[in-house]
Amino acid sequence: MRLAIYTGIILAAGYAGLTSALAADPTGDWRVADGVADIRVAQCNGAMWGAVSWEKKPGGRDENNPDVSKKNRPTLGMATLINMKKVAGAEQWEGQVYNAKDGQMYSATITPLGTDQLEIKGCVLGFLCGGETWTRVGPPIPPSNANAMAKGAPKTTGAAPKSAPAPAAAAPAPTAAAPKSAAAKPGQKGAADPVGDICLLPEIAGFAH
Repeated sequence: MRLAIYTGIILAAGYAGLTSALAADPTGDWRVADGVADIRVAQCNGAMWGAVSWEKKPGGRDENNPDVSKKNRPTLGMATLINMKKVAGAEQWEGQVYNAKDGQMYSATITPLGTDQLEIKGCVLGFLCGGETWTRVGPPIPPSNANAMAKGAPKTTGAAPKSAPAPAAAAPAPTAAAPKSAAAKPGQKGAADPVGDICLLPEIAGFAH
């Protein structure tokens, strides 16, 4: 009887720890409050970053950016959460957020609320604060090991032609299966994922710390 109770306590503690870990994970794809876009959040080089991974109305441009050279850049794949660092002693990350609606950068925090909501708050010079809650539409994203693998992918594909001639007859099978995995990306509603690993986006990969 004691063993059963003890085992139950261990299992309960393990489940609670797992739930807490999931609740504190801000990575994944999130639908913004007005539903016009999804933001993909991932850990890149020790900080949380977010980029637009899906748009309800395709073809958006950063037309409100005060930098004339950026007014015509696509909003799809554009970084929105900038270099957000973990707050000591809290399940919260702070950094900057870019608001394409007015072309301005704000100090901001993101805080997971349970496993399926993410609260984002932005302030100008410490006041005039506002915020909204995003809803999860994609699972958490593995940490930077997956990013390192993705960076190594071009080398692998570069070596592929040497072995490609031999299994030429078998090539059609993987090609037929590829669209299924491409269609499974969150927020893309069955279409191929045009953004992929946001840590490989030039704007994020080239960020100077």
